[in-house]
Amino acid sequence: MIIILQKGIHAMSWEMISETPGGGFYFGKEGGILNAIIGSIYLSIGATVLSILISVPVALYLNIHLLHHKRIVTGIRFLLDILWGIPSILFGVFGFVLMIIFHLQASLLAGIITLGIMITPIIIRAFDEALKGIPEGLLEVSYALGLSRRQIAFEIFIRQAMPGLITAILVGFGRALGDAASVLFTTGFTDHIPTSLYDPTASLPLAIFFQLSSPIAEVRERAYAAAFILTIIILLISLTIRICTSRSSRYKI
Repeated sequence: MIIILQKGIHAMSWEMISETPGGGFYFGKEGGILNAIIGSIYLSIGATVLSILISVPVALYLNIHLLHHKRIVTGIRFLLDILWGIPSILFGVFGFVLMIIFHLQASLLAGIITLGIMITPIIIRAFDEALKGIPEGLLEVSYALGLSRRQIAFEIFIRQAMPGLITAILVGFGRALGDAASVLFTTGFTDHIPTSLYDPTASLPLAIFFQLSSPIAEVRERAYAAAFILTIIILLISLTIRICTSRSSRYKI
């Protein structure tokens, strides 16, 4: 981290964060990594939204509908923990297989799907842990008041577990932002900012990888600047987690 800070700040410039790569950027000429910054944000937002659509219903189902089926819930959580621990390169291979099956090219869409699959177990388990902290008595009282399961899920449980849900989302977003291996085969790489889901997309982790493997010293220095930018974004996400968690606690019943 100290090396990244020292070399990254030294190589940082406004050109690095405000311009896309010019001709010969990877040979030490002018340009920046704006394409990789925007690409990473597109990928992370898309993957997080996709994962939320899957994760929230699954976590709620585990903690409301399957509350009294302990063995089934334990088994599902065990499988999710295994998926959480799988190296991200294997998700990249899985995403590549999906691309072949559905005849997709390396693109923003393929990267979003791959990253979304990768972070879904993380968000489910993180949100699940937040829901587990809700007293069982609250569920019984809700049933006694005549609330439906949908009302209990979206009006009681989500509200109670809001800090945990926000934390889960931001943790998944940060993981998607910083992962390189899972998008190595699926997003491709381009010097341009994508304008559609079917365009190839650059990302910060891959930009760091390509620049750091260059034989040109100036390009390798730029890799540290890109790593510094990624570190700053992750730091901002961590701070956002703390702020959102503390503020959302006020919405608890």
